[in-house]
Amino acid sequence: MKSHVERLPVDSSRQIPEREPIRPRSSLQHGSKVQESTFWKPFKKLSAKIALYATVLVICLYSLFPIYWMIISSLRPAERLFLDTSLVFWPPDLTSYVSLFRQTNYIVNFLNSALMAVATITVSLVLSAFVAYGATRLRFRGKTMLVASMLFAYMFPPLMLAIPMAAAFRTIGLTDTLWGLLIAHLAISLPLAVWLLWGFFKSMPFDLEEAAMVDGCSQFEAFIKVVLPLSAPGLITVAIFSFLLSWADYVFALILIMSDQRKTLPVALQSLLGAHDLRWGEVLAGASLIALPLFVIFIFCYRYFVAGLSAGAEKG
Repeated sequence: MKSHVERLPVDSSRQIPEREPIRPRSSLQHGSKVQESTFWKPFKKLSAKIALYATVLVICLYSLFPIYWMIISSLRPAERLFLDTSLVFWPPDLTSYVSLFRQTNYIVNFLNSALMAVATITVSLVLSAFVAYGATRLRFRGKTMLVASMLFAYMFPPLMLAIPMAAAFRTIGLTDTLWGLLIAHLAISLPLAVWLLWGFFKSMPFDLEEAAMVDGCSQFEAFIKVVLPLSAPGLITVAIFSFLLSWADYVFALILIMSDQRKTLPVALQSLLGAHDLRWGEVLAGASLIALPLFVIFIFCYRYFVAGLSAGAEKG
């Protein structure tokens, strides 16, 4: 038997309507987010820069305003020192500076401080360069522990080191001498100098010294002619730190020095603050003169100082 299948006629004029592609909802949201991010991105960058500059400005004002106020106050007359609070004072009055030079041995104290600073810089540079170079190039057990232990003195305040130093110097005859004060300054400047140069020499490749030794130089000559000239930023950084530690030292000079002819500037300036007579004009003038060499050094050596601090973090 044959099965008959009934076929329906197909109308060719009717067409199935095309449906529009349905976009995912997430893609629409993503597009809006992209447009929103591109719209707010310049404003976010601008606000970040403004916040950064504002923070830097506040920090600079907070750090420099006391120094500026000290200098301005030292140029005011003594009778108007606590009455005038203007930020700009003109004309300047040099009465406090003249009285400072007349009533104190400022020139002698300045020479003592300068002599201690120069001696501390010289000895710290020479000793720390040789010690740091030997610690990075020579192989011996415990060299890392040796360099790290040199910073042990920084765990204690200077007063705790000055008192036993005074007792030890009394037994060997270095009490009230500039030699004893130099040893005390080296006790706090030399470990820091070795630590800074150790990181600097460690990042310097040894290939430069090997090339110099191939050309006929000994290791000592390679150190003098190759390593030290390339280490100028690190050496300048060590010199600046040594100068700061020696020039601004007060505790060691107060305990180890008793005579007026051997006092340094910070201790001599403190002698102006008597129990009944507070010469604030002379004190401010002396403090301004003490800070003057620091400004000069940082103005001319700022680039070398930053390069020396960041050089130890770079790998050669």
